[in-house]
Amino acid sequence: MKRSELLFSFLLIPVDYLMLILAGLVAYFLRYKTFLTDVRPAVFEISLVEYLIIVAIVAIIWIPIFGLAQMYSIGKPKRLIGEFNRVVLGCSAGLVIIVLFIFFRHELFGSRFIVLAGFLFSIFFVFLGRIIIRSIQRSLFKKQIGVWRVVVFGEDRTSSNFINALKNDLESGYLIVRHFRKLDDASLGSLSNISKNNGADMVILADPNHGRREVFRLYQFCQEHHLDFSYAADILEAKHSNVEITELASIPIVHIKRTPLDGWGRIVKRIMDIILSFFAIIILAPIFLLCAFFIKLDSKGTVFVKLVRMGDAGKKFKLYKFRSMITDAHKMKTQLSIFNERSEGPLFKMKHDPRITRFGKFMRKWSIDELPNFINVLKGDISLVGPRPHEPEEVEKYSGYQKRLLNIKPGITGLAQISGRSNLSFDEEARLDLFYIENWNFWLDVSILLRTPRVVIYGKNAV
Repeated sequence: MKRSELLFSFLLIPVDYLMLILAGLVAYFLRYKTFLTDVRPAVFEISLVEYLIIVAIVAIIWIPIFGLAQMYSIGKPKRLIGEFNRVVLGCSAGLVIIVLFIFFRHELFGSRFIVLAGFLFSIFFVFLGRIIIRSIQRSLFKKQIGVWRVVVFGEDRTSSNFINALKNDLESGYLIVRHFRKLDDASLGSLSNISKNNGADMVILADPNHGRREVFRLYQFCQEHHLDFSYAADILEAKHSNVEITELASIPIVHIKRTPLDGWGRIVKRIMDIILSFFAIIILAPIFLLCAFFIKLDSKGTVFVKLVRMGDAGKKFKLYKFRSMITDAHKMKTQLSIFNERSEGPLFKMKHDPRITRFGKFMRKWSIDELPNFINVLKGDISLVGPRPHEPEEVEKYSGYQKRLLNIKPGITGLAQISGRSNLSFDEEARLDLFYIENWNFWLDVSILLRTPRVVIYGKNAV
């Protein structure tokens, strides 16, 4: 999911709200400030201030109704007719709520004209707002801003028509960066290089006459290299929990999401991260000061360390932690590798690690050294819940499905951490994290966050 799509879909909310206010104001002035007052004098009088308060409240109620009408679904700009139909549906549902409210309250709103006019103007202005937003988005597409960089596979006539259609439609939101006729080792090798250089966002298998093995092979490859995957297929064969079926260049396209987080889930998760990490930093400030004092008292060196870790889509970032090891501890890792207690997987584990300071052992037992991670959450490097952030050297040793662990942001805690902490084998940890990635939902995050303190307090299997 492109960030620009998230941004424009999110912008629709305040724009819709302002347009609803504008629709209400136009209905008010049309009723009370025009010739209509002479044609039919107003029986029901209401001040502009009082009226604005009512309209503001009604607009707030209508926004979640618009959401239920799927007016904020995230993706490429939709056809105007489809956008208009959703606006009519959302505004009609909002009107029904108002009518029901008046009915059950046994109150007769004195100006039925304002209700009807407000409804009609809301359709007009909300649709107008969406035209403006989508026009801005499409104008950016023409400048190749926010577009999906696409690699296409296929050599049949359908593939050629598909490619020509996208090339001729600069406002589609897609930019074809490479076309491979064959799906073979050579093309996958080239695609791997393109992915490593961040030259593509999505792969589309445009030939509908493909075999299932080809689809699965390319799908697995895209998962491991953090590329979105779509394919032209018989839509009756599409059976996947994270599937979206759309039409692109007049061809039915099946898009398989890497995770349910794509879309509004990503926005909801980010909002929760910002709010909770902000308050966590404020509440934990005294503990931060105490830790800084004891770290400096215990050993020489900085209070914080910045560790290079791999994040979403394999991007490197600096993870903040309280220093629990002696200075230049990383230089000793190669020498200590023979004592690694983890026989399988890329991770390093040593229970009596000589690099850890006295106070560091205490912090690690209670996971206090990880408290500065909340700074990373606030910055957007990691999330509160997600896979464990791993070192670049460890990620290089990932094989096959393990590369999919980088499909989302890592987290302070996660399903693997609360299910055994460091006692799990790497394969078990990876499979738990992949289950989380493929089955994410808001309440799963809440459940993991609520279970984390108990695991930390009991200090089971901490290293």
